[in-house]
Amino acid sequence: MDRNIGKVLLFLSIFLGGVARADFPEKSIRVLLPFAAGSSTDVVMRILAQPLQQQLGQTVLVDNRPGADGAVSAELVAKSPADGYTLLLATNSPLSAAPHLHKTIPYDALKDFTGVSMVGYYTFLLAVNANIPAKSLSELFDYARSNPNKLNYASGNTSSIVIMAQLNSLAGVTMSHVPYKSEPSAVVDLISGQVQVMVSSYAPVAAHLRDGRLRALALALNKRSPLIPNVPTVIESGLPKFDITSWCGLFAPAKTPKMVVDRLSRELNLILKRPDIRSQMEQQAFATEGSSPEFLNQWNKEQFQIWGAAIRQAGILPE
Repeated sequence: MDRNIGKVLLFLSIFLGGVARADFPEKSIRVLLPFAAGSSTDVVMRILAQPLQQQLGQTVLVDNRPGADGAVSAELVAKSPADGYTLLLATNSPLSAAPHLHKTIPYDALKDFTGVSMVGYYTFLLAVNANIPAKSLSELFDYARSNPNKLNYASGNTSSIVIMAQLNSLAGVTMSHVPYKSEPSAVVDLISGQVQVMVSSYAPVAAHLRDGRLRALALALNKRSPLIPNVPTVIESGLPKFDITSWCGLFAPAKTPKMVVDRLSRELNLILKRPDIRSQMEQQAFATEGSSPEFLNQWNKEQFQIWGAAIRQAGILPE
């Protein structure tokens, strides 16, 4: 009799647990970001937060937790309850690059997360202070060769670190690296001339490109951007072996119930297809692209290998 009661209780717990998940969400959802306010990732999430809140019927809190190439926010999510209420708007920084840039990180980029949906791709570009005479990528590299140790380049995230290191490696030039905690703070010094070169996402530099204080020389994309159509890609600029993709996706902690992941994925994909949302993203030079959870999990595995190879090729040693 006791055994039968135990089976009934087990069945009820599973059934009721399923009902609870079906009612998801029942409270606020927190989305952690690996970068500071004002960064491109922050802008993307704030565009999505309000419509996602409307779709889910619960408050969506945006929580900026920058630091350690995104590892701070990634660790917090990896160690959060797997219930769908704490999510990570991840980029290639914490999941593709940080595991290869650091000797140890407090999470497993492939095992500690489950994909919800791809969100899209960033437009990264190489910009210079307007006082630098170079008008193209090749002219910048010629200037660097003619003026050794004169150029410093800023970085505000792992994308800028790896992209610039690979560019220098492919071109055979040397520039001094000055790391910053975020893109906005790096851009301030790029404008003032404290640093002369930077690979940045579009949003933090857009206004300064328009007012002439900065100049864009090349895009780290496979095609030109309609926002700055006169700026060629890196490949067009003479480096055909360049192949780095800067991406963004929404993740939950590993073992989050499939019912919860599927609900989040379904609602997010509906939002990403909306013309008004796509238009807002395009103004940030961000290309929206949703996906299934399965696609994002596979993408994460592939990008982990690609970024690792690029980091080794550029000669970047883990710290």
